[in-house]
Amino acid sequence: MALNRTDVEKIAHLARLQIEESDVQAYADNLSNILDLVDQMQSVDTTDVSPLAHPLDAVQRLRADVVTEENQREALQSAAPAVENGLFLVPKVIE
Repeated sequence: MALNRTDVEKIAHLARLQIEESDVQAYADNLSNILDLVDQMQSVDTTDVSPLAHPLDAVQRLRADVVTEENQREALQSAAPAVENGLFLVPKVIE
């Protein structure tokens, strides 16, 4: 499928792209080459080709949900300037 100058200008307008007048023909040629490649790939016979893996078929290995560290709240909050009921107190930043 060959694109011409008006096709490229229309595509550029729809995509809100500004293309220099001197570059329009180069864009038309490049886009035509891409569309020709897509046509070639669509014409390939894939009847005996099995599908490749699908991301939704994958099974994710999960680790066991086990506590590996003990609670260190007091040690971590010991350096804080202000703590109340196990929470860090910070200055109000939103009115």
